[in-house]
Amino acid sequence: MANVLLVEDDPDVRSAVIHQLTAFGHAVRSAGTALAALREASRDPGDIIVLDLGLPDLDGSETLKMLRAITRVPVIIATARDDEAEIIRLLNAGADDYLVKPFSGGHLAARIAALLRRTGSGQAPAALRIGGLEVDPRRREARLDGRPLDLSRREFDLLAYLAARPGEVVTRRELLTEVWQLPYGDDQTIDVHLSWLRRKLGERASAPRYLHTVRGVGVRLTEPPAR
Repeated sequence: MANVLLVEDDPDVRSAVIHQLTAFGHAVRSAGTALAALREASRDPGDIIVLDLGLPDLDGSETLKMLRAITRVPVIIATARDDEAEIIRLLNAGADDYLVKPFSGGHLAARIAALLRRTGSGQAPAALRIGGLEVDPRRREARLDGRPLDLSRREFDLLAYLAARPGEVVTRRELLTEVWQLPYGDDQTIDVHLSWLRRKLGERASAPRYLHTVRGVGVRLTEPPAR
């Protein structure tokens, strides 16, 4: 079962797709406008997003671009446009798959299952706890000693990636590839974000509690010693 965010402005189509996906065992939330979809995705993107392009307030391609700025969950484009150049453009812009309308609920469910198999999605990652640090990847929330942390999207992604590998030295190359989605880049980008993250965790590089730099290799997140 997957948690699906359906973005579709036509109420009849929306109702039919919800009914069909529910019958296949999926939990479905829906939004009828781009702004509503962005609000839902920022709160909880779920496991997969099915995005209609013909939205009343914002073109679907622009919505896709904004979604990619806040979440990396797979996106299936549902479109009546069958122009090959347009489809290629959308895939290059961050879509993971597409379906041309009309399509059956079974076809969509099969695409969802195939995409989740490829990406390893479909199950909500468990909340992570390291000492007084709590990181909830699903809700994109982090707390330190019970106090909410005000993190940027990239700061949260970085913290969540490290928190999922407690005690493990994560290389800068891995961070660039997995967190920044870049094959190469400037290490200074990582240093700047680590500095911001340390500040919000109330520590310094010279006196780390959670984030420990391993010189020449990368960084490790560990539980601080008991006081």
